[in-house]
Amino acid sequence: MTQFSRRKFVKSSAAVSSFFILPSGLRANSPNSRICTAHIGTGGKGNTDTNSIGAHEHVEVLGLCDVDPKRGKIAEKQKQYTSAKGYQDYREMLAELGDKIDAVSISTPDHTHYPATLAAMNLGKHVYTQKPLTHKLSEARELAELADAKGLATQMGIQNQSSLAYRLTRQWVQDGLLGKISKVYVWSHKNWGYDGDPYTQEDEVPAELDWNLWLGTAPVRPYVQKVFHPGQWRKMVDFGCGTLGDMGIHIFDTPVKSLGLRDPLWVEAECREPNGYGFPEQNMMRYGFAPTEYTTDNFTFTWWDGKGSPRFAGNEDLILPEGEALPQQGALFVGEAGRMVLPHCNAPKFYPRSILQNAVKPDIGPMNHYTQWLDDIEGKGKTEAGFDYAGPLAEMLCLGVIAGNFPTKRLEWDAKNMKVTNLEAANPMIHGDYRKF
Repeated sequence: MTQFSRRKFVKSSAAVSSFFILPSGLRANSPNSRICTAHIGTGGKGNTDTNSIGAHEHVEVLGLCDVDPKRGKIAEKQKQYTSAKGYQDYREMLAELGDKIDAVSISTPDHTHYPATLAAMNLGKHVYTQKPLTHKLSEARELAELADAKGLATQMGIQNQSSLAYRLTRQWVQDGLLGKISKVYVWSHKNWGYDGDPYTQEDEVPAELDWNLWLGTAPVRPYVQKVFHPGQWRKMVDFGCGTLGDMGIHIFDTPVKSLGLRDPLWVEAECREPNGYGFPEQNMMRYGFAPTEYTTDNFTFTWWDGKGSPRFAGNEDLILPEGEALPQQGALFVGEAGRMVLPHCNAPKFYPRSILQNAVKPDIGPMNHYTQWLDDIEGKGKTEAGFDYAGPLAEMLCLGVIAGNFPTKRLEWDAKNMKVTNLEAANPMIHGDYRKF
């Protein structure tokens, strides 16, 4: 297995970009300009992302790439997008279409987000990257800084953020409907963990799949059908970020944005000991933050995932009136005036109900997360999940992933210097190791 450093990977990606004359971008162009796009990962969630972006009247799809062209429906999509060429290796697509495209979407497993997004951004392309943005903490910081330096329109795929219910919730919290918030609980019943032994079988790689390209910069391991692709890659530490990366990034979003939270001061995890292979099937994370104008001074933030979440353990904050059940995924805010439950992908509920009587409905309408990004490219607005926001949010999640390797130990976090100050063993996990492929 050939390894090479992150610095060399960044340098090689930048070198590729130097061979092309970069377009100036479309932010000052007329509404009739075409935004020419390329799409990395067109199966699964990538199918939705490609079709949602490609449906915009100002978009022309020129590139479609998937390491598994059959699952990515490349041939079918070329009939839909008649100007598009199909690829299996995103590096080849970017090299060939470099000066013909303006924007790139990345909808791949987590471990490929960073190298693919970096390669596109180094070519001066606007990017839409799926959550949780990156696999490693330092990658999120680097992409956010690069987006700012290049003035690129960016968006992370937390599309629920643009829903009316979530936007109303943010406004109501900031209007003080609940008073100052002392506690937030967030949870998901999903189990993107694996407590079993490492897989020992080696299945035949399907003819349509390029397994080396799927692995990308990750360490080499044998293909196992329906475990890595398509399947359970989120459960594996080499490829995913567990339930925190899958659902935590969605469910953290509204409390973080509503309360103006940024850069945890510390984090601690309760889970099984790490096995170096799969994420724990049940996790509890506690984060410490500096107080904001919307929180009390003693504010706390708690996450659970896995079967049975949230785990009550006699916590009266989580007991609703008249035996009402909490949703399987969501957030609960505890404020000076009462509580609010925000089910995932649904409208908030207040306890007592009378709190809502004081709510003033802001004058906000529906918003499309994809259109918001395309509007930003055309100079008609700004994204709300751009990398200036998504980067720090992803760092928060990645820090929790790191804490899971040190159960019950509180990691003191120096965000400015990107360093755990009280446990040196945690710091190598901030960065990635990258295989040359």
